[in-house]
Amino acid sequence: MAERLHKGEKALRGIPVSAGVCRGKILVLDKVRHTVLRRELADAELAEEVNRLEKALVHTREQILAVQHKLAEGIGAEQASIFDAHLMVLEDPALIDEAVRVIQTEKVNAEHAFHTVSERYAGALAKVDDEYLRERVSDMRDVTGRVLNNLLGREEEVDLRHLKEPCIIIAHDLTPSKTAQMDRQKVLGFATDVGSKTSHTAIMARSLRIPAVVGLKNASEELESGEYALLDGYNGIIILNPTNQTLFEYGQLVRKHVTLEEKLRDALNQPAVTLDNHRVLLTANIEQAEDTSSVKTSGAEGVGLFRTEYLFINRDSPPTEEQQYQEYRQVALALKPQPVVIRTLDLGGDKFLSHLHVPTEMNPFLGWRAIRFCLQNRDIFGAQLRAILRASAEGNVKMMYPMISGLDELSQANAMLTEHKEQLRAQNIPFDDHMEVGVMIEIPSAALVADALAKCTQFFSIGTNDLIQYSLAVDRMNEKIAHLYEPTHPAILRLIKHSVDAAHARKVWVSVCGEMAGDPVLVPLLIGLGVDELSAAPPLIAQVKYLVRRLKLSEAQSLAEFALSCESPSEILARCQAFAQRAAPSLFET
Repeated sequence: MAERLHKGEKALRGIPVSAGVCRGKILVLDKVRHTVLRRELADAELAEEVNRLEKALVHTREQILAVQHKLAEGIGAEQASIFDAHLMVLEDPALIDEAVRVIQTEKVNAEHAFHTVSERYAGALAKVDDEYLRERVSDMRDVTGRVLNNLLGREEEVDLRHLKEPCIIIAHDLTPSKTAQMDRQKVLGFATDVGSKTSHTAIMARSLRIPAVVGLKNASEELESGEYALLDGYNGIIILNPTNQTLFEYGQLVRKHVTLEEKLRDALNQPAVTLDNHRVLLTANIEQAEDTSSVKTSGAEGVGLFRTEYLFINRDSPPTEEQQYQEYRQVALALKPQPVVIRTLDLGGDKFLSHLHVPTEMNPFLGWRAIRFCLQNRDIFGAQLRAILRASAEGNVKMMYPMISGLDELSQANAMLTEHKEQLRAQNIPFDDHMEVGVMIEIPSAALVADALAKCTQFFSIGTNDLIQYSLAVDRMNEKIAHLYEPTHPAILRLIKHSVDAAHARKVWVSVCGEMAGDPVLVPLLIGLGVDELSAAPPLIAQVKYLVRRLKLSEAQSLAEFALSCESPSEILARCQAFAQRAAPSLFET
């Protein structure tokens, strides 16, 4: 829906994270900002100050467990597992030991020491070049804020469990624990100044089916409790003082979306086949075994990317072979006979592996990470390869290596795989000797030598996020140059096409698992370029399938031909938008 303001209205635009429209009075949280004061202590007071911190940590743990239990009863164990990460923060020895050290060496009060150390950690996490990990900053501050409240004896300003009347919640940041405690009968919707689609708060909003908008920048400062507003969770807009005309227009919008959701539900169990009978495989991206339920309900045909690095973070030591095997096998069992593609560890000095003492690097994203890290940490890599091989006995497991830059790395990785196959065989431990092995195409060098890689692998998975970032030398999280991050840049499309052609010449399967695969505007272009499979986040599968069933392969190929001959990214994008809107107009009627 186009944003048309009527007289007296004011609109704030952010990022839509949970669909729906609501209207009502605003309740602004955290208008009062608390400060944490530094207080110097005598030596005799230090032991008691450390004791105060320990008691606050214990109390906080009890509070979080209570919230987790309530959430598990209300909307399920999968959503409640969000708080496992919160509990890990309370047990992080690096954080706790450092706070105790600051108390004892600087001789200061516990709240000041804990606040200083936790903010330092949160600041470091906020700089990590991984959206999932950056979003954990909110989780960390949720936990540390609770600890500080317990140290200071502060109560929450507003009890979200017992609201007096229905309202739209506005806050600078709405932590998962606050979201979990909301009175769902009274909270119509919520909006925050910060956040993204992958934040836990956004995920919980979708689980609770509460309309939500994030990334509004300064809404909590501009808006006042008691004002009347309309929140549009489809487009990411808050309209203050909506007129009757605006309310009427939004009534029509809601009716359109209800109709679209019915159409998407109808498509869930249908195959992703174009109008001219071309089959496209649609699979899901997941992070943990608990995600399999959303894979099943999304209409996906298996898992195209299982990101295993989330098994390794926030731990004192790497997961054992047995722990990994159980996790991988659980996913394979749950989704049999559909395929499950497990990506080996894509982790390095830019992410939390404190127990491995990874050195600081000038350019960690061009440094010791992913397959490079694994080939030099043979114990860790070997345990993972054995775990994946053991899980492959279920018959539906595939495996792929991340950040392969050329044939030498692939050969070294495969040599280790062969070595561990021989070990398992000697121990009479079952595995699938014919498990398919693939590589991620996410570095330009890999795309350029795709013909050589295709001789030694069974499938490609194109990671468009990194391929774009590395090819165009653009950090998409850098707001000064984010506009240069262009999926429709001719160089990117030619690298994809070159990779697809090299793969198909050797009868090698090609998947795309980056954000392009879940973007309806770009899906026809990828299909036209010859991609066999699209792997996206589970919530995106239904609309991608709906679109695929309404386009023709021949027309998508014509779109790709135009794109490959065009030199303008903006012209290519405009043509893609027009194509997708013609094929499935109801996806874009907002």
